[in-house]
Amino acid sequence: MIELEGLTKRYGAKTAVNNLTFSVRPGIVTGFLGPNGAGKSTTMRMMLGLDNPTAGTAHIDGKRYAQLKDPLRYIGALLDAKAMHGGRSAYNHLLCLAQSNGIPKSRVTEVLDTVGLTAVAKKKAKGFSLGMGQRLGIAGALLGDPQILMFDEPVNGLDPEGIHWIRNLMKSLAAAGRTVFVSSHLMSEMALTADHLVVIGQGRLLADTSMADFIRQNSRSYVRLRSPQRERLLDVLHEAGITVVESGNGTLEVDGGSTEQLGELAASHQLVLHELSPQQASLEEAFMQLTAESVEYHAHSGRPTQPQPQPQSWGSSWNGGTNDEKGA
Repeated sequence: MIELEGLTKRYGAKTAVNNLTFSVRPGIVTGFLGPNGAGKSTTMRMMLGLDNPTAGTAHIDGKRYAQLKDPLRYIGALLDAKAMHGGRSAYNHLLCLAQSNGIPKSRVTEVLDTVGLTAVAKKKAKGFSLGMGQRLGIAGALLGDPQILMFDEPVNGLDPEGIHWIRNLMKSLAAAGRTVFVSSHLMSEMALTADHLVVIGQGRLLADTSMADFIRQNSRSYVRLRSPQRERLLDVLHEAGITVVESGNGTLEVDGGSTEQLGELAASHQLVLHELSPQQASLEEAFMQLTAESVEYHAHSGRPTQPQPQPQSWGSSWNGGTNDEKGA
């Protein structure tokens, strides 16, 4: 289990992580979400002892990372697939990790086979594609056969087969009772993989809940209806005290009702329905709704415009530009 208590990180006047408290439990895949600049990478680095917190604690099975003997046997992590010596072969890279953590040499061959890199085990890592580098990083995370796995953008650079493979790998690890903590910007993948979500924005905890509850709490659910007897259907719904939203193209939307209730109501009045379907927002829509006020970097669509000269008055200085994009 991973446990954070009041975890805080400041860089001068900038607070990157602000009093984070949550636990990552075994047996499920926990997704870690947040806009760019939310503090996800800093949080994960503090979990692994790569950054020291300004305040608070991060514990791995009740201990700080620095207190773990042979840490790869407790927690395996992929934070940066490029964090390896490019002049070493895939095999030697993993062998060095194994020897530093008291892991048998035979385990290197096992994880290379698991991630599909056996054929290139003797090739230098600097010649690997992004996807191959990701697989090697995942092999390093699996090397100590740990009970806790942490992945930052694990599908980056992988082809569709690789994405399907890592998705099923994370699910199988969780099903075996391990703790799996994964950060990703790909909402479609997170929706297919994670059971639980931890969401942060501007370093603060915004949500710590199940996937289903997160979507339900941060989005609108409704039932969509279409009928050739639209006016009659409207009358029936109004007579039943049901609030209806007309969304155009003859489609009606009902909040707070079930498909079963609405279907039975239509049937009792001998109304024909061409559509009766429950609608729920996607994870991406729910995420955008929750984090709208926590996004630090905003992009704008449309053609860029030239700065317009501003009226000058005596005693003022002219500044033809802004510093809005500085540091973005």
